[in-house]
Amino acid sequence: MLSFRAEVPFVKHLGFTLHRMENGESELHYTPLPEHLNSHGVTHGGASMTLLDVALSVAARSETPDHGVVTIEMKSSFMAPAKGPLVAKARMLHRTRTLAFMEGGIYDANGVLCTTATGTFRYVPREKPAQVDAPAKPMATD
Repeated sequence: MLSFRAEVPFVKHLGFTLHRMENGESELHYTPLPEHLNSHGVTHGGASMTLLDVALSVAARSETPDHGVVTIEMKSSFMAPAKGPLVAKARMLHRTRTLAFMEGGIYDANGVLCTTATGTFRYVPREKPAQVDAPAKPMATD
């Protein structure tokens, strides 16, 4: 298992694990907990979309360690119930200096394609760690 380059508390909370991040591709694994399911007992669509958003963004970042990415747009299609342990795979379709065009899918334990997504991501420079400064002075009020 690999380490995500940036820690995202929501990703950690959901329990996604990174298994591949190279050459414009990624693979993440996810075992939904009972609280991640919908009223039909399958993975909630929001959890599936989050998994794909992370998989696509990780694939986009795979060749740019000095940059992060932000999602510009993403379209998802739900084709089959996402049950049990899931695997998300993503790949880069095209890249410009500032944008990455991505696609990916979620597969269940039987290899059935459950959900697909395409998305556009903008590259952004990583922020430098904040320095601890003296406390800010209160602003004057009228």
